[in-house]
Amino acid sequence: MQELEERIQSEGTVKAGDVLKVDAFLNHQCDVRLFDRMGAAWAKHFAGKHITKILTIEASGIGIACVAAQHFGNVPVVFAKKAQSINLDGDQYTTTVYSFTKQKEFPVIVSKKYLNAGDHVLLIDDFLANGKALRGLIDLCKAAGATVEGIGIAVEKGFQGGGDVLRADGYDVDSLAIVESMDPGTGEITFRH
Repeated sequence: MQELEERIQSEGTVKAGDVLKVDAFLNHQCDVRLFDRMGAAWAKHFAGKHITKILTIEASGIGIACVAAQHFGNVPVVFAKKAQSINLDGDQYTTTVYSFTKQKEFPVIVSKKYLNAGDHVLLIDDFLANGKALRGLIDLCKAAGATVEGIGIAVEKGFQGGGDVLRADGYDVDSLAIVESMDPGTGEITFRH
């Protein structure tokens, strides 16, 4: 998606440790118009798929997923929570994922009320690096007996390999921008095409 790549080039910041900061428009301050165009791009890519639910992880994927849901007939958006809370009652699906950004493991939890065997799920997230968060969402879907129809990613860090492994495993991964390389010294970002 050309527009997203241009925004990453103009407003993104490359930091040491393979960190790409895009909080001006994607995951701190949200450009809802851009999210809408991202949702339209995913709807076009996944047009032949039967999507009944969108699943993401809190917090950065929620806004993107909610706007994108409008392009899939306003299907419900479910987000996996990263911590137990008194609001999470009843039976739950739980797994553990490692966050590249936070450099730690955390639980991801979804109530069994909101993820079911008949669901055809589109996974959406802001970033894909090593693929651990998406593996966690896939595990939750498997536990529920739900079908993963596809994976929509805003920014994939292609050089970290998570997307390539998911594709090799048969998942339809549609990343709107794939960063092939980035240099914290020069700030240069190269995209895969």
